[in-house]
Amino acid sequence: MKIAFLGFGEAARAFHDTLAPVLQTGEFRAYDRLLDDEQSFGGMQQAIQSRNVSVARSAAELADAEWIFSAVTADQSLEAAQSILPAIGQGALFIDINSVSPDRKRETAELIEGAGADYLDMAVMAPVHPKGHATPVLIAGSVAETLVGRLRELGFDANVAGAKVGSATAIKMVRSVFVKGLEAITVEALLAAEASGCFEEILASLSKSFPGLEWSKFPNYQFERTTRHGRRRAAEMRESGATLDALGLNGGIARETAAIQDAMAASGVVDGEDLHETVVRVLAARLKG
Repeated sequence: MKIAFLGFGEAARAFHDTLAPVLQTGEFRAYDRLLDDEQSFGGMQQAIQSRNVSVARSAAELADAEWIFSAVTADQSLEAAQSILPAIGQGALFIDINSVSPDRKRETAELIEGAGADYLDMAVMAPVHPKGHATPVLIAGSVAETLVGRLRELGFDANVAGAKVGSATAIKMVRSVFVKGLEAITVEALLAAEASGCFEEILASLSKSFPGLEWSKFPNYQFERTTRHGRRRAAEMRESGATLDALGLNGGIARETAAIQDAMAASGVVDGEDLHETVVRVLAARLKG
């Protein structure tokens, strides 16, 4: 079985690392636009080759794979699909795991299906580590019911959200308003608390009011996720905003979350530090920026 990855970041690598042992005789190939960047080329090439995955020189070289996972940043999802259109054909399955709005997935599906290939809307519903491709996913589209059995055979924790493209990602996008929004609220509140000189008081008050969030771990995790993955999360939240707009709701709350995620990403990655030290360092970076 030939499997290709269009984009080879965290999600694609995690999927490959757990799927490869299942498909012991499978053939994997990957292309990422960072291969075209002189500064990023070496690191991306190493990430691909160290996994015994073949490096493709262009998206077109992925088109003969049976399954093509599109795993790029949200703002590049349509462009990624367009890059493979000239070569993709009947028999291929384009699995779009990108965190984008239902309208964006429907637009992408129209392009892919117009070229004669099948399209699957797949929404990844939890962090990809440690389960990799066994992370819970929702799938949607005209081929979803046909494919769910095969996906499960390969170890995917897949459930069908509907026959209409966009049904799976709609659940992800609306859920993200809360999940990524909670991250943003948490880090902003604690940064504001430090800036106001009442960090300990605010932390104690929140810990008492919301004990179920496990405040000994919860805020550290929010700072780690937003500083490490803020750029990607910001792109996702702009798509959540587009989702809310299409529903006739105000997507501004999602775009505000996106702005906070962007700002956190620019502050520098934190991991394993004392919470107060983290807050002090990130606050200094935010004020400087």
